[in-house]
Amino acid sequence: MTTMKRLVSSLTISLCLLSSAQLSAHELGLQLFSLRHQFADDPAKTLDQIQDWGLLAVEGSRDLYGYSVEEFKAQLDKRGIDVVSTDTSFEEIRDNPMAAVYRAKFYGAKYTTFYWVPHGENFLFEDAEKTVKVMNEAGALLKKHGVTLQYHAHGYEFLPYKDETLFDYIIQNVDQAKFQMDVFWAKHGGMNPAALLKKYPGKFTSLHLKDRKKGTPNSSKGSADGDTNVVLGQGDVGVAAVVAEAKKQGIKYFFLEDESSRVVQQIPKSIDYLKSLEKF
Repeated sequence: MTTMKRLVSSLTISLCLLSSAQLSAHELGLQLFSLRHQFADDPAKTLDQIQDWGLLAVEGSRDLYGYSVEEFKAQLDKRGIDVVSTDTSFEEIRDNPMAAVYRAKFYGAKYTTFYWVPHGENFLFEDAEKTVKVMNEAGALLKKHGVTLQYHAHGYEFLPYKDETLFDYIIQNVDQAKFQMDVFWAKHGGMNPAALLKKYPGKFTSLHLKDRKKGTPNSSKGSADGDTNVVLGQGDVGVAAVVAEAKKQGIKYFFLEDESSRVVQQIPKSIDYLKSLEKF
């Protein structure tokens, strides 16, 4: 084999390996809600910031920050930012799921996610039952149109039910939709996020990565002070273990979310932390 042929062969193999690695790699993105205050001040500058961070896979779309829907998509396209998961609501997928389909299709998104189930002071078994029913019905419809429905639990679902929790009842009985784990809310609701991933392999299709200030008490109310969000790796969530398990399961999308007043300062540090992990 000539020197030139060896070089071509070596380059071909390298490109194939690189292509394979890229195809199997997850995507690190951003939940746009993180920058809601910045969007309110200067939406174009905020989109530039997201681009500068290299977070080109995002979740959002219901808030347009003063743009028309066409203008907002054009601003995203201009910067190479893809909406891979659109926002929806329990009420929308219950009453008008085709609206969620059209929104996802408009952005070219593979997923649509809802984040809250209306309930009284406490989340009850009846609430879990209606969640299962709506998720299966809407999830089947969305699936026909190539969109995966995800439910993002907020911690109130982890109240006891029989020998497990109401969340266990939901996830065990939904077969037409998937779940998004917000590791902060899982921890805040009293769960071990990495253990929950291991318990239900294949059920979670994306994550919200955020960390919780050490010493923060758990809650079943689905609410917390935004400033308990700290730089990844500095809190009590166990982000490294979560990432390692998620990678093992082949979970593709990791959305950074930071609800603190320090979000602009913290996100670059969280990105650096993730890059330092052996499994990331």
